[in-house]
Amino acid sequence: MSRIVVFGAAGKAGSRVVAEAAARGHAVTAVARDAARLDGLPDGVRPVVGDVTDPDTVAALAKDADALVLTVGGPDARLYTDAVDSVAAAVRALGPASPRILHMGGGASLLNADGVRFFDAPGFPEEFKPYAVGQIRALEAYLVLGDDVTWTYISPPPVHFAPGERTGRYRTALDHPVVGEDGQARISYEDFAVALVDEIEHPRHLGHRFTVGH
Repeated sequence: MSRIVVFGAAGKAGSRVVAEAAARGHAVTAVARDAARLDGLPDGVRPVVGDVTDPDTVAALAKDADALVLTVGGPDARLYTDAVDSVAAAVRALGPASPRILHMGGGASLLNADGVRFFDAPGFPEEFKPYAVGQIRALEAYLVLGDDVTWTYISPPPVHFAPGERTGRYRTALDHPVVGEDGQARISYEDFAVALVDEIEHPRHLGHRFTVGH
C-alpha cells in the first residue's frame, strides 16, 4: 500500500485517479481548493482543502506521502510551473525519504509524425494555448531538476482524451503518441488513471516523460 496525495482531486482526471488508487487499497488524500467539491469521495479517502502552489500546504502533506500526484490545470500558465516549484521544494526538504512526483501533463509537447511538437504544428487551437504553454514549461522545469527530486510526467494524447470506459488496457510510448489502427491517439480518463496508478505501483519512467494510449 502506498500513501498517495492527489492535488486537483476534484477534477475529471484527479477524481478518477483518487477512485482508482482507493479501489486498489492505497491510502489516498484528496486535495482541492474548494471543500464543496470534495463531497462524495470513496470510502477511506481523506479530504483536504489546499492549494498545490502553497508551499506550506504541500510541505505538510509531503512528509507523510509516498507519491504526490498533480492533476491540476487552468488558463494561467504560471500555475503549472508554480506547482512544480512547490512540490520540488517540498521533496528536496525531505531528503532521501521524500515522495515521488507524478505530474499529469499535456499532449501538446508530444511529437507528430514529422517530429514537430503538436503545439508548434499548424492549426493548434488558440483557446488551448495558455494551458499548453503552462504544461510545456512544467515539463521543461522537471527536465532541469537534479537527482534529488524523483518525478514522472505523464502525457495524455494531444486530442482524444475524455471520460469514458475503464478497460484496464493501454500502451505506452515516450515522446510520440500511441496511435491505433485508425492513426488516432486516444485514451479515456479512466484508463489514464489506471496507467498513472500502475506507474506508482511499478515505476518504469523515473525522471522521464511518457505517454499512454489504447
